[in-house]
Amino acid sequence: MTIQPPAPGEPRRPHGPRDPGDAWVEAPTGERYWGRFGAAGLLAVDAERGVLLQHRVSWSHFGDTWALPGGARHQGESARDGALRESAEEAGVPVDAVQPRFESVLDLGIWSYTTLVADVTTPFEPVISDPESVALEWVPIDEVASRPLHPAFAAAWPMLRDALQVRPAVVVDVANVMGSVPDGWWNDRAGAASRLIAQVSRWAVEGMDADHLGLAATRWFPLVAAVLEGEARAADVDADPVEVFRAPGSGDDEIVAVAASLVESRNPVVVVTSDRGLAARVEAIGASVRGARWLREQLG
Repeated sequence: MTIQPPAPGEPRRPHGPRDPGDAWVEAPTGERYWGRFGAAGLLAVDAERGVLLQHRVSWSHFGDTWALPGGARHQGESARDGALRESAEEAGVPVDAVQPRFESVLDLGIWSYTTLVADVTTPFEPVISDPESVALEWVPIDEVASRPLHPAFAAAWPMLRDALQVRPAVVVDVANVMGSVPDGWWNDRAGAASRLIAQVSRWAVEGMDADHLGLAATRWFPLVAAVLEGEARAADVDADPVEVFRAPGSGDDEIVAVAASLVESRNPVVVVTSDRGLAARVEAIGASVRGARWLREQLG
């Protein structure tokens, strides 16, 4: 692998100094890939308007094609942060207007490209702020394949389109997961619940490996709900982005109710519990079940 110096006509930052990541990576076979530390782009999904695509200027790499706003990652930058920064720079996408749903990574060994798929939570109008863009458009999902697409995006689109039908959710039986480890939780149920939910919150932000959900793509950021019962309801939690439900009575009944509400709009819905009776109840309404160990192993 060699790092090539900048050349005329290649992607550039609209303002400010060049980042060390803004360089070509050349494979031994001669192919070149933009981004010394890899690259990332954003597929913003608007429920009403479709997906946001960028029409690339003719002189750019694979010019006159449609693709995603994106570009080279900065040194030390996560793929998600890179995709959000690049889409803000190139298309005026407000960072707080989208909610990540999943990531799909093309890893070539010497170079990788990460597609961050995110749902639009606050409608916005894209703004061209990069000389590489001829146009930015919301394209209905059924019309994407009819556009002249960037070859890499064209290859990825069938999987991405199928994955757009998936909206996972995870419901955590806090009492059951808490009780799976004999760490003295019975001496302070509220405190133990707070600590567990803090771990779950970090996990929700970082996302989970697609294999753990049996889904396509690479990493998912599902909706995560946690149900507290009994003395644990007094837990003082800062759970963002986890939704916390404090059961007024039976914790099992609350878990079933939460799962039932999610099954109406989410798929798959996974309930984390090792309680066989509860497992049977949530499976009867269309949810699937993972044991407490499944979650514990991911929390570390």
